[in-house]
Amino acid sequence: MTEREILEGRVDRTEEGEIEFEERLEAEDRMVLNMGPSHPSTHGVLRVILTLNGERIEGAELDIGYLHRAMEKIAEHHGFHKFIPYTDRWDYLAPIANNMTYVTAIEKLLGVEPPPRAEALRVIAWEIGRIQSHLLGLGAFAMDVGAMTIFLWTFREREILYDLIERICGARFTTSYARIGGVDRDAPEGWLESLRTFCLDFPRRVDEYETLLTRNRIWLDRLEGVGVIPKDLALSHGLSGPNLRGSGVEYDLRKEEPYCGYENYEFDVPVGSRGDCLDRYLCRIEEMRQSARIILQAVERIPDGPVCLDDYKTSIPEKQSVLTRMEELIHQFMVVTEGPRAAKGSEFYFRAENPKGILGIYAVGAGTNRPQRLRIRGPSFMNLSVLPKVLPGHMIPDTVAILGSIDFVMGECDR
Repeated sequence: MTEREILEGRVDRTEEGEIEFEERLEAEDRMVLNMGPSHPSTHGVLRVILTLNGERIEGAELDIGYLHRAMEKIAEHHGFHKFIPYTDRWDYLAPIANNMTYVTAIEKLLGVEPPPRAEALRVIAWEIGRIQSHLLGLGAFAMDVGAMTIFLWTFREREILYDLIERICGARFTTSYARIGGVDRDAPEGWLESLRTFCLDFPRRVDEYETLLTRNRIWLDRLEGVGVIPKDLALSHGLSGPNLRGSGVEYDLRKEEPYCGYENYEFDVPVGSRGDCLDRYLCRIEEMRQSARIILQAVERIPDGPVCLDDYKTSIPEKQSVLTRMEELIHQFMVVTEGPRAAKGSEFYFRAENPKGILGIYAVGAGTNRPQRLRIRGPSFMNLSVLPKVLPGHMIPDTVAILGSIDFVMGECDR
């Protein structure tokens, strides 16, 4: 039985034929729309395949992998030390935070501890990365929804952080500041005071963002009740960071499993109640204030002392010693070209509360300067997994708001 035969009345429209015919007509009314991989709101090369009934979404499928760069295999080939610059390219909105997470994981595998001053500088770096990431995420999110001014304002503060990072490590964007056993160099003269000045003023800037957005009628209409992720759905899909806390789950590794001395700092963990786009936005707004609060405490309490281990089998010697003594020159050559060795069969999994969520590093030693296996758990990959459950039922413009509220980075997702 064909549709033409039914339409021309040449066959009886039995119940079975009627159902089949209606299903075919219904399927023909649907449209499949490719959103991306080059759509501005996908914040990278993400392809979302939408099944539409008019402008309403009935199905969503993700196609990722356009930015896959074999990061894990590169780590297994290059070794522990040489892989540090590659970590800048994961979440490239907060590269300095990636540096710290990776190096801390390798230190746990090797069984070494950085000096107290290095740990304080790492906490500062993690929180600078969090502010950096949330600033750009907020600016791009607002611009996607139609608010242009906020993007320019957030980059005003982000530029100040770029300048501060350049002063401490020589690069604005690809930092590579961490080292196994500590950090590359100490804070230059006046750097901590400049950072303190920024953090004292920063909450006022966040208030300005909220003045533009939080009670804006258009902003509320676009976000409130849109993209709701219930608590059980967030947990079952492995969400973390602001996306998990926006759904009402109070879970932050800095509180639950403190590392690098985070237990010594006072800060609050913002939690949402509805799990919609607005809650995720509000969580990130408050997290920026709390990050500035942590940095101020770290600056005030930072101890004196070295910023890297005095173990030249693991860490690079001081530059002055390298330039004047043969033994230190040899040690630098060996650390840079070879790097430390991990015992065969040793393994460790370390995870940190990065800006996008939980970044995990699982490393297995092979008795050489290269890991037998290095596995990267990117939070953006897990956070995106919930989209096929969240998008259906929404309109096409809501997709832009939902993607912006999740705040993902494809460099971290594909790796």
